[in-house]
Parts: sequence; C-alpha cells; structure tokens
Amino acid sequence: MKVLHILNDGHNTLAAQIARIQDENNEVNTIDLSANNLSYEYVIESIFSSDRVISWHGEEENN
Repeated sequence: MKVLHILNDGHNTLAAQIARIQDENNEVNTIDLSANNLSYEYVIESIFSSDRVISWHGEEENN
C-alpha cells in the first residue's frame, strides 16, 4: 500500500514515528508543505497516486 503523510505545519514527531512503523510493510512518502521548493504538480500527483493520505496539522502537545 502507498501511504502519504502530508505535514501542513512542518515537522511532526508523532507523524514521523507512525511513518517509520508503516514503512515496515508499506511504501511511505512524506511531504512537508512548509518547504519552499514544492511544486503543485508534485503534491497533486503524490496525493492521487497514494492509496491512503494522512494530513497532519501542527505539532502534538506534550502532556
């Protein structure tokens, strides 16, 4: 399965941990939307070529 993680606000520790676990049995890709050098076409192609897309907003809180 192709899994795409979209980081809307930059690095997210929880997202990175989950992506590492999923990478054991899946093809996992991560896109950081806060990066300056992303092309719209690359983001759209990545979304539509993935079986599952997970969108992350903000860094998790430490409680």
